[in-house]
Amino acid sequence: MNLKMLLGTLVVGASIPVCAQVVPEATSAGLPVTVGVGFSNYNTDWSGYLSGPMFWADWNFYQLPSYLRGLGVEVEGRDLNYVRTGGVQNMREDTAGGGPVYTVRHYRRIQPYGKFLLDFGSIDFTILSSPDYHHDTRTVLAPGGGLTYRVFQNVWVRGDYEYQFWPQLGHGNTLNPRGWTFGVAYDFKGRADR
Repeated sequence: MNLKMLLGTLVVGASIPVCAQVVPEATSAGLPVTVGVGFSNYNTDWSGYLSGPMFWADWNFYQLPSYLRGLGVEVEGRDLNYVRTGGVQNMREDTAGGGPVYTVRHYRRIQPYGKFLLDFGSIDFTILSSPDYHHDTRTVLAPGGGLTYRVFQNVWVRGDYEYQFWPQLGHGNTLNPRGWTFGVAYDFKGRADR
């Protein structure tokens, strides 16, 4: 019994230094989340332009290997319901969805990014020749990209371009709305630390 106790004490005593860590591998303050708001102006690819607010949030994966460190997930919502131009009356486009985003974090103040989102799209319109058909919904593919510029440590401005694919709507065409969004974002993690 004493031999077992002695061996157990030696094993536990020998393993204690293995668990010690003098310097932490990484420090982290804040959430790896960026939240933003912007204003969009889109060519509807059907009838003129629509404008409206856009909201987004990015979740960034900072603990990945160095070549993947810019990878994240973006969710966004857009309501194109204002400043209408063109011949289709009461036109409105809303999208909400998300997907992967990759940010090049090589530069401290300017950071280009690319994204590929899968959105749920809703479109409203009035066509005099088809009074019963005035609303449709689709799954929308939306690749895009842009630049973010650090104004202050956690405050960024953003210029974003997006090209959407709305497959076969009831009027027989595929729509490809595209446009720009300019906005401001707050990064809770503080990208300046990286």
